[in-house]
Amino acid sequence: MLVEEVMKTEVHTLTPDDPIIKALQLLHEHHIRHIPIVDESYCVLGIVSDRDVRDASPSILDEPSESEQLKSPIHSIMTTPVTTVHPLDFVEEVASIFYEQEIACVPVMRNDKLVGILTEKDMLHTMIQLTGTHVQSSQIEVKVLNKPGMLPQVMQVFGKRKVNISSVLIYPYKPDANYKIIVIRIQTMNPLPTIKDLKESGYEVLWPKMPGMTS
Repeated sequence: MLVEEVMKTEVHTLTPDDPIIKALQLLHEHHIRHIPIVDESYCVLGIVSDRDVRDASPSILDEPSESEQLKSPIHSIMTTPVTTVHPLDFVEEVASIFYEQEIACVPVMRNDKLVGILTEKDMLHTMIQLTGTHVQSSQIEVKVLNKPGMLPQVMQVFGKRKVNISSVLIYPYKPDANYKIIVIRIQTMNPLPTIKDLKESGYEVLWPKMPGMTS
């Protein structure tokens, strides 16, 4: 899935010289957590989060004169440089950027111009779609040898039942690198017939584990 498929194109921005109070108003008005700071060409110069603005805001215990700090220019608190992505980047790769850099938002740039924004909430929603958990389904985990050709072999078993598959994921089997786990979500509330087919075909089903059912 590409970034352009999930990014928000309506982006609220400010300029470096705008006062901090304007960022505070924008955050509350639109219920957002990040504001890209751009120049006249819409090139991203920095980014400001709700936490940045909160840290710069005076405490209710401060003297009224302290509110003058909210009139300071936004460039005094913005984060720079900013990690950006391209609309044609893969969402899965951007997820690793979020994790490695411990960030919660990335502006999306094309030809040095801001065209969208991608947040951790957008990423979470996308991951839910990719894993198929947003539809009513059953999850089956099958342990297979870590060698070429295993996925199509396993999928042949599902094809016999003509069940609709929501998603397929593959991840390592931590106890033994010679195996992998294939996770299949199928749109049925009764996976038992498919599990029976898998077991009869010689596959080890790790999940679901039900009373009286062995791998």
